Amino acid sequence: MSGDEMKKRAAEAALEYVEDDTVVGVGTGSTVNYFIEALARIKHRIEGAVSSSEATTQRLKACKIPVLDLNAAGPLPLYVDGADEANRQLQLIKGGGGALTREKIVAAASERFVCIADQSKLVDVLGAFPLPVEVIPMARSHVGRALLNRGGQPVLRENFVTDNGNLILDVYNLQILEPAKLEAELNNIAGIVAVGLFALRPADVLLLGTVDGVRTMRL
Repeated sequence: MSGDEMKKRAAEAALEYVEDDTVVGVGTGSTVNYFIEALARIKHRIEGAVSSSEATTQRLKACKIPVLDLNAAGPLPLYVDGADEANRQLQLIKGGGGALTREKIVAAASERFVCIADQSKLVDVLGAFPLPVEVIPMARSHVGRALLNRGGQPVLRENFVTDNGNLILDVYNLQILEPAKLEAELNNIAGIVAVGLFALRPADVLLLGTVDGVRTMRL
C-alpha cells in the first residue's frame, strides 16, 4: 500500500469527528487535501470551514465549501490537519508547507485537534524533520544566530514567502527531547512569528493510516 493510500485512510477516518451544523477548521498539506475531498461529500451537513492557508481556501472554494473568517466564526469544535512528524505524546512538527502560523492559530482556537497522517510520521523523538520557523524578514540574521547558539543549523527556505509575507528558516540537526520547553523558549526570540512545534497545544487525537487500517491514538 502506498503512502498516499494510507494518508487517504486517515483523512477519511477524520470525517467521524465532524459534527452537523458546525464550522470545521481545516489545515494544509497533502493529507488534508484528501480530507477536503471527503468533506465535500458532507458539505450539506456543515456550516462551512475556517482555512489555515490560501492554498486550502482555494481548494475549499473549488469544492463549494463556504470559507469563513475565524474572527466571525469564533471558537471551533474541530480542527483537522496533518503533520510532518508526531511523537507518542501527540506533539508535532508542522510547517513543511509553510502554513505553520495560521495552522497554530486555528489549532489554538479549536476545542479538538485531530491530526491525520500516514504511519511513517510517527517517531520516538522529534527533530529528524527540520523544524520550520517563520521569521519577520528584518530579523532573519538575528534569529539565525540565536538558533545556531541552540545547536541548530538554520537554512533559509529559498524562493518562499509565507501567506503572511514572512520567511521560513528550516532548522536542521535538532534533537527535540523536551518539545514544549523548546517551543516556549523559541517563542521568546524577537523576530520569530511562530515555530513549527505543536507541543504546548498538541493534537488531541492522532489518526495514523497504516497498511492494516487506521490506528487511533489519544492523549
